[in-house]
Amino acid sequence: MSDAIKHECGIALIRLLKPLEFYKEKYGSAFYGVNKMYLMMEKQHNRGQDGAGFASIKLDTAPGERYISRVRSIAQQPIQDIFAQINERINREFTEHPEYTDDVALQKKNIPYIGEVLLGHVRYGTFGKNSVENVHPFLRQNNWMHRNLIVAGNFNMTNVNELFEGLVKIGQHPKEKADTVTIMEKIGHFLDDAVAKKYKQLKREGFNKNECSPLIADRLNVAKILKRSAKDWDGGYAIAGLLGHGDSFVLRDPSGIRPAYYYQDDEIVVVASERPVIQTVFNVNFEDVKELTPGHAIITKKSGETTIKKILAPLERKACSFERIYFSRGSDAEIYQERKKLGKLLMPKVLEAINFDTKNTVFSYIPNTAETSFFGMIETVEDHLNKKKTEAILDGNGELSAERVTQILSERPRIEKIAIKDVKLRTFITEDSTRDDLVAHVYDVTYGVIKPTDNLVIIDDSIVRGTTLKMSIIKMMDRLHPKKIVVVSSAPQIRYPDCYGIDMAKLEDLIAFRAMLELLKENNKYHLVEEVYKKCIEQVQLEDKDVRNFVKELYNQFSAEQISDKIAELICDSSVKSEVKAIFQTIENLHLACPKNLGDWYFTGNYPTAGGNRVVNRAFINFYEGNNRRAY
Repeated sequence: MSDAIKHECGIALIRLLKPLEFYKEKYGSAFYGVNKMYLMMEKQHNRGQDGAGFASIKLDTAPGERYISRVRSIAQQPIQDIFAQINERINREFTEHPEYTDDVALQKKNIPYIGEVLLGHVRYGTFGKNSVENVHPFLRQNNWMHRNLIVAGNFNMTNVNELFEGLVKIGQHPKEKADTVTIMEKIGHFLDDAVAKKYKQLKREGFNKNECSPLIADRLNVAKILKRSAKDWDGGYAIAGLLGHGDSFVLRDPSGIRPAYYYQDDEIVVVASERPVIQTVFNVNFEDVKELTPGHAIITKKSGETTIKKILAPLERKACSFERIYFSRGSDAEIYQERKKLGKLLMPKVLEAINFDTKNTVFSYIPNTAETSFFGMIETVEDHLNKKKTEAILDGNGELSAERVTQILSERPRIEKIAIKDVKLRTFITEDSTRDDLVAHVYDVTYGVIKPTDNLVIIDDSIVRGTTLKMSIIKMMDRLHPKKIVVVSSAPQIRYPDCYGIDMAKLEDLIAFRAMLELLKENNKYHLVEEVYKKCIEQVQLEDKDVRNFVKELYNQFSAEQISDKIAELICDSSVKSEVKAIFQTIENLHLACPKNLGDWYFTGNYPTAGGNRVVNRAFINFYEGNNRRAY
């Protein structure tokens, strides 16, 4: 993606089902779970670069022994930083206490981080400051083991205000109005309530206080706690939690917006945000890794019993299509093929744009996530050329010379690496105030491969703001003096804000929105902006279920092609001499390529939850009133 956006967090949960001695004997270390967690988090580093956190719980510890460990970091390489801290502590313990080396019981008793239940998180902050206090996992502490709660998730709620007020009504005093706090406290409230009720019930059955503790752990109904907690949540989420005594869960939203996958055998239960992470780290087959059903939770009791429970009634499946286009690692077998198909489906429009002149066209891509779509695009070019070659040979009626046949067969797609990303600069660009001045140097360009008679086709996986295209890529491509530059997006036009975890909160940041506004001005229709604003204002006091997305009415004034052409103008300035054309994926082809992930609200405005329409209206009100703030 040429435009950097902050997006998806990643979760990883590991539950060891055997005693730690088993892993020491079979795999050479009682720290097997910690090592696997490091790999799982690194394999999901693409999902979070702002921070990382790790927590673990030891089962069956004696009173007075530490059983919860947690470490978080916002260092430049946060995953490496937290595991460097873990390793430093472990090595120090082994140095000071050589007797721990071969005694797993002593390791578990005295060394932090080792444990049977482990939770990892990589953060890409979409809201709030990037301080260590905002990094998952979050910990809710209590002297009662059962009431300790650790939570980490990939989520964003649209109704934070409502959830906050709900906590206030039940007598709580949340420390801040953030979905992380409200979710933690909501689960914590019903956890406390469930523990108190179990304690009273057990007392009535004749058990003393000390006897109650293990029985509460056994009888606690995690599914019921989650049902009560999640009843009013509106958003996309995959939320993982650990209870102090050792129960664990991962709950996925009922629309399946956020991804979650799991694997289980007789040694381990593991859950992650991406399938290939589990495949790679545990060396298991594609079909062995299951997708967690929307609205369901995978729950592992302290005993090791693991079940899949329906927590909320599944809604129409609207799994995030951006996962397939960009966010998830392309090593997933299905995602790899889907991204190739996205490239293939674009080619008819591309061929038209270059007047089918493949001989005088250079094909390239913007590194590195568009590479797979590029492969699909090139396969289609090759199919086009093979058909063209066959027709040329058949038209020769067998009278072509060997030289002519060789000439016909030698034509192939011209593939070059034109844009080269300077990764060092990319990681430095963080502030909006300095971004424009630096972004022009994020990419270098390859000279000497483009002729003035050539078209240059370059594919990106998506175009959000268009900033990097305008400030850097188009200008650099233009220096090569091609006849025409065709910018291709494997995703459709991004027209609406996201409110389920991706940092696209302001309409005016989106180049498709700005293009639509320019078209309204040019066609004397800008008065419609005020009309839509009034309609949005009228809905402010309505319940979420009654709110409509009126911003669609503005986009409906123009065809997708008209907006694409205006985007092509906006990503250029007066210094660009080449003709520039922009081509975007169609919604129909997106669904064709990614049939299991039909969540397309950023492209269509069809939000899967009621709160989504309220967010887009609030974003439009903010734009109209000049309020430079988030819509959620």
